[in-house]
Amino acid sequence: MISKVDIVIVGSGASGAAAAWRLSKNKNLSIVCLEQGSEFNAAHFPTTKTDWEIHKKKSASFDPNIRNNKADYPIDNDNSAISLANFNGFGGSTILYSGHFPRFHPSDFATYSLDKVGEDWPFDYEDLIPYFNQNEKMMGISGLVGDTAYPDYEQLLPPVPMGKGAEKLAQAFNRLGWHWWPSYSAINTKNHQNRAPCINLGPCNTGCSQGAKGSVDVTYWPQAKLQGVKVLTECRVFDIPLDENGKARGVKYYDNQGTELFLEASLVILACSGVGTPRLLLNSKSKRFPNGLLNNFDLVGRNLMLHPLAYVEGVFSEPLNTSIGPQGCSIYSHQFYETQENRNFKRGYTLHILRGSSPVDSAYSGFLTRRVPLGKMHHQEFAKYFNRNMGIAIISEDLPVPENRIELDFENSDSFGIPGIKVHYTLQENTKKNA
Repeated sequence: MISKVDIVIVGSGASGAAAAWRLSKNKNLSIVCLEQGSEFNAAHFPTTKTDWEIHKKKSASFDPNIRNNKADYPIDNDNSAISLANFNGFGGSTILYSGHFPRFHPSDFATYSLDKVGEDWPFDYEDLIPYFNQNEKMMGISGLVGDTAYPDYEQLLPPVPMGKGAEKLAQAFNRLGWHWWPSYSAINTKNHQNRAPCINLGPCNTGCSQGAKGSVDVTYWPQAKLQGVKVLTECRVFDIPLDENGKARGVKYYDNQGTELFLEASLVILACSGVGTPRLLLNSKSKRFPNGLLNNFDLVGRNLMLHPLAYVEGVFSEPLNTSIGPQGCSIYSHQFYETQENRNFKRGYTLHILRGSSPVDSAYSGFLTRRVPLGKMHHQEFAKYFNRNMGIAIISEDLPVPENRIELDFENSDSFGIPGIKVHYTLQENTKKNA
């Protein structure tokens, strides 16, 4: 049993995986990652089953309150305008994400200087270019060099095919004089880093059984493990104790048998998501920090930003096979990304074109919108909808507000008795105008 290491990383998602890979290049460091979820066998992803669309609504749901796996913890969204998407497992939320992989813009690092909102970052876009390039190589990002919104891309895999539906929308954008470009996607379009290319199965959001989607369990982690990092799954960290100098001395956690253990470490890295990290900090109380670790100014968990998303859908008059291909990756537009003086809100939004829904999803959503009835007209109306529909996600920019926050929920605990979280989130006026 491991009792002492140089570095412990809590969480095996995107940031934890990257940190493990980079730090383990130093062969003299002992590194352990603790992940409260399980490691998945790609052969068992819902993608491989005929009823995968049902699993998407249940066992592979983005909502932990629906999914209700042993690794999940309760998230109370009753006081939030948006329900949180959260996933616990080896690879974190990259297991279920769409693979859409845009960069920040230079303006994102200087929102206060430019627009008098938020705060400027202590570094800028130029500082991060080498790291963007490195990360995109590791994750296998497909796209097209030359986009005026991102002039600094050096090299990408070939773009994911747009599909007939996206071609139609691109033509419409051209008529409007709007920016559009093939999506930047963490999806192999050719063999890359010993991973096969996408074969257009489509259900990326339930886990990619092909291994073509760049989730960190198949990108960063294989190399990090070869470099000596140990990963302990089904291990739930609940406290970060401090030494007499106020420095973290390791983590307390429950193993998969429910045994309480302590792992001593010289450095503790928290990488357990934007809600899991403050949850752990708030739960780590001591004489020095009675309201939670580092929470002496009551800021831990505050200024929660969820980037509200609106959605519109259109239906074409002719069949365009819109259900074929990675659903979340075709084309996008940053026509309205930056603050524009003729609008009465700060910052902007992305227009992200989504492919059409799968068969069962089409029947279900079509029924809910009264487009596809049950009964004798079902198949006829279904044929007018399936493979003809596409959506546009309007991904807006919300601003940091202290009242938007998470707090511990002592009335609802996980399977180990650790408090869940309550989400407090209200759409602010700037966001409402934006959306």
